[in-house]
Amino acid sequence: MLTRKQNELLLFIHKRIKETGVSPSFDEMKAALQLASKSGVHRLITALEERGFIRRLPHRARALEVLKLPESAASAKAPVPPGDLGPNVVRANFNKPEDSERETTVDIPVLGRIAAGVPISAIQHETDRLPIPADMIRGGEHFALEVKGDSMIEAGILDGDTVLIRRCESANTGDIVVALVDDEEATLKRLRKKGGSIALEAANPEYETRIFGPDRVKVQGLLVGLIRKYH
Repeated sequence: MLTRKQNELLLFIHKRIKETGVSPSFDEMKAALQLASKSGVHRLITALEERGFIRRLPHRARALEVLKLPESAASAKAPVPPGDLGPNVVRANFNKPEDSERETTVDIPVLGRIAAGVPISAIQHETDRLPIPADMIRGGEHFALEVKGDSMIEAGILDGDTVLIRRCESANTGDIVVALVDDEEATLKRLRKKGGSIALEAANPEYETRIFGPDRVKVQGLLVGLIRKYH
């Protein structure tokens, strides 16, 4: 069962692909559904993908494929983008407040995985975009990483969690940071400054604290939030 907005978006994508052979852009979908931000489009597309109505074609821009339509599609009409209305039509927004997508989220890049265990390869390039509640972002540049490993479980960070990171180059003792070791390995650990050394401390007694010279560790960002999915 699709929501009204999901159904409208699916029909709009289907109609545009039939007419032009290309799926609409996010800006076109946002305008057609009269959404306030593209993060709302991201959420609707993800929901349609999870329900098996569409799929994204890899390595291609604007590449969506409609796999099926709901049974009610025969009598439903796709939304008409602004500008396509006929003459003598006055446009008004009759959406209820709860139907409108408000500017309550911001999109941040997902930069792959981060090790909460034995360090893995350095942070990757952007792999996705993630809509985040705006009140979780308080100034500065942010990115997200998927946690791999269990070395921070006593800090409440589990394998498979998504951590929100504010990009910075310095941190205080006790902060949980993304640290780049020898310009090769990225890891999520609690930072401790001990004299002229830097300690990267796990929150799991099964892992040892690793100590490095200050020239071997670069702070890439500071932990500011966490998202967990329950399946």
